[in-house]
Amino acid sequence: MFNKDKMKNILVLMAFVLGITAFANSCRKAVKSEESFSEREKKEEMVNKNLKEVYFAGGCFWGTEHFFQQIRGVVSTEVGYANGNKKNPTYEEVVSHSTGFAETVKVKYDPEEVDLKLLIDLYFKTIDPTSKDQQGNDRGDQYRTGIYSTDKETQEIIKSEVEKLAKNYKKPILVETIPLKNFYSAETYHQDYLEKNPGGYCHIEPGLFEMAKNANPPKAVKYQKQDKKTLKSKLTSEQYSVTQENATERPFENEYWDETREGIYVDITTGEPLFISTDKFESGCGWPSFSKPITQKLIEEKKDGSAGMERIEVRSKTGDAHLGHVFDDGPKDKGGLRYCINSASLKFVPKAEMKAKGYGDYISLLDKK
Repeated sequence: MFNKDKMKNILVLMAFVLGITAFANSCRKAVKSEESFSEREKKEEMVNKNLKEVYFAGGCFWGTEHFFQQIRGVVSTEVGYANGNKKNPTYEEVVSHSTGFAETVKVKYDPEEVDLKLLIDLYFKTIDPTSKDQQGNDRGDQYRTGIYSTDKETQEIIKSEVEKLAKNYKKPILVETIPLKNFYSAETYHQDYLEKNPGGYCHIEPGLFEMAKNANPPKAVKYQKQDKKTLKSKLTSEQYSVTQENATERPFENEYWDETREGIYVDITTGEPLFISTDKFESGCGWPSFSKPITQKLIEEKKDGSAGMERIEVRSKTGDAHLGHVFDDGPKDKGGLRYCINSASLKFVPKAEMKAKGYGDYISLLDKK
């Protein structure tokens, strides 16, 4: 029979072992969290790698930003101060006329959706390009006009386009077309000002905002199945083997199994919308899991007797691409189904880019509760 001292020693030892185990598990969780953050950063880089940027100074940046926000293909905007002579200026310093900064809007855009030449042409409609340090009721060197670039290709396009537009004016054009020297983000209350304050001051005529909305209408999209040769040239080897040869990627080692951002998932072979993030859930299987497709018309389900089991295969109807399988072990409150889909069959488009990428009509689906 154990005495009290022996029993106490055993309990102390057990507590020590349990403590070490808990510490190890917490460390593993911390490493996983860091790895997940790193992966998210990589995904953000992948999403943004095809975007370009250009900087527009056109008087008060509240209106200029709001104007560019209306244009399809503009992915993001940020107001700030450009091409001045000190670091991190404040608004008060900028309006004191002692720092040389211009109120400027940083515009990130998708060149596949909107052409830089169109952005420049639209910008000219919001300014008097012959006016020096004045737009509307705003006066001062911070309100001068300019288009600033960060690469030679953009710089050449800007200069060429401004020279063409200059032929429409009798007076000299005073729009600066120089490289960006520096840019500092403006105070938080300046960002998205007219979005937050619809009745706020603006030097741009209200009708121009509506014009900007309609200036670059989306082209009619027709999703088509691609031939094998084309797919081999545009897909990775894994994407091709999964979509065309019914392969299965590794669980927990694929791009979207732990993706949690809002957005839409489209067929990697055609771009056709298939799933929405509000129908995605964590199933623990290591692959993206959805309770249902956007509509059943987009997919085709077939009996699959491969791998020594009876399953239901899921394929995209237009692209005829292998997506994965559907099972009846999904959440009961979501209908009971689990569409287990290969990441390699999909392309994820974040909510912030859906409009620019031509999926604006699906944004309302993200508001579902």
